[in-house]
Amino acid sequence: MQLKKLPIGIQTFSEVRGEDYVYIDKTAIAFEMIENYKYIFLSRPRRFGKSLFLDTLRNIFEAKKEYFSGLAIEEKWDWSVSYPVIHVNFAKGKIENRADLEKRWEEILEDNEEQLGVKCHSNIYDRRCFDTLIREAHKKYNQKVVILIDEYDKPILDNIDKPEIAKEIRDGLVNFYSVIKGSDEFLRFAFLTGVSKFTKTSIFSGLNNIVDISLDESYGDVCGYSQNDIETTFKPYLEGVDMQKLKCWYNGYNFLGSDMYNPFDILQFIAKKHLYDNYWFESGTPTFLMKLIEKNNYFLPSLTNLRVDKKLLNSFDIENLDLEVILYQAGYLTIDTVEIDEDIGTIEYLLKIPNKEVKLSLSQYIIAKLLHDKTPVKKEVYKALKHKQLDLFKETLKSIFASIPYNNFTKNTMQEHEGFYASVIYVYLQSLGLDIIGEDVTNKGRIDLTIKMDEAIYILEFKVDGKDNALEQIKANGYAAKYMSQNKEIYLIGIHFDTKEKNISVFEWERA
Repeated sequence: MQLKKLPIGIQTFSEVRGEDYVYIDKTAIAFEMIENYKYIFLSRPRRFGKSLFLDTLRNIFEAKKEYFSGLAIEEKWDWSVSYPVIHVNFAKGKIENRADLEKRWEEILEDNEEQLGVKCHSNIYDRRCFDTLIREAHKKYNQKVVILIDEYDKPILDNIDKPEIAKEIRDGLVNFYSVIKGSDEFLRFAFLTGVSKFTKTSIFSGLNNIVDISLDESYGDVCGYSQNDIETTFKPYLEGVDMQKLKCWYNGYNFLGSDMYNPFDILQFIAKKHLYDNYWFESGTPTFLMKLIEKNNYFLPSLTNLRVDKKLLNSFDIENLDLEVILYQAGYLTIDTVEIDEDIGTIEYLLKIPNKEVKLSLSQYIIAKLLHDKTPVKKEVYKALKHKQLDLFKETLKSIFASIPYNNFTKNTMQEHEGFYASVIYVYLQSLGLDIIGEDVTNKGRIDLTIKMDEAIYILEFKVDGKDNALEQIKANGYAAKYMSQNKEIYLIGIHFDTKEKNISVFEWERA
């Protein structure tokens, strides 16, 4: 049987359906969305299928029935009615200042004038032109207008490491998006997608009727591939693949629906003849994360035990950037579990790194930036832990810190914090694919770092410049008790760092 083509890099619904590419039917979700809401916002990480879903909506409203044969919406939608659609897309190119933004808006409005066959009656392509375009389209087609905005926040994200420029661009976007609220009587539906939901922008406060479905269980599966999709639609493409391994590598993204796969990963994995690689991660470089980590002396082990509230996940503040928010909204963290306390009316989310691809790639990226790619041999670290050779483990760790260029220390005060040293060890061990827990909670406190292996369990505590005694703290707090029932050898390791020497000064250990 001839298999359908894979829609790699294709975000146009008509092409996917018209050229008989593989398509996962999301039209039941689209129909429910259109029936229930007028203004919608959806946040998802990059390359998650937002643009294809948005274009699916476009084809529905333009009544392109020929592309919906056999799909869930085919018998539900009234195809005799076609709506004029204004499409705003910021995915193309990079906007570096307010002038670039104004130019891009001009191009967008000109494209829509041509598509709709209407004119703004002005040579100035500003918010007034956008407003006129909506009214003229409504008048010409005698139907309410649909507005679809793809990657509404990309101009801001392109400049997130330049706050002043980012704020100027944000204000420019607010100016245009405010037109939507003022055009309510002429609109049938508006749908905005992006990676982040920014605060203090008035983009959303201005649209007081907009519904954020990013964490709505009913729409948790709106983008991405589910496990069922992998085991049915993609089954012929995955013959001989260890499905549990595939799940471990690429599954795990969760938005309160099913655990999802990033489509880009699965399509690339099949195209590359089942080669496991960091396809999604390599498609975008998180350079700004390193600047934020260094600026805030962030304690990276806390990423394995991170609790946030709903407000945090829904906010992205240019003036006060939060690493947890960036990591979540960019897709480097995802929701693990939800804890609801009905008595006090709170919701907390426990976040996790979604899968092996992100865990390995993010750790390798961070450690490479810290060490300027002068990474010690990973095999030595793994061998030391597997064979319980603590002296070798000590020497390998010392070689890691010796590899960090001197100017890394002189540029900031990170080395004065034990969090810096713990973070280096954490990301390095995680880059090996080891099962590690940062800030491991016990009934007596928090273990800085726990390494869980088949051969043994290692409990690590860190101190800087002779403050207290790390090994004695492990013993005094009885940290090993948590793992006694696992019937494995447990090693207690106390590590002290010297900020003058910029390396390990004391490495003590004993068996529990």
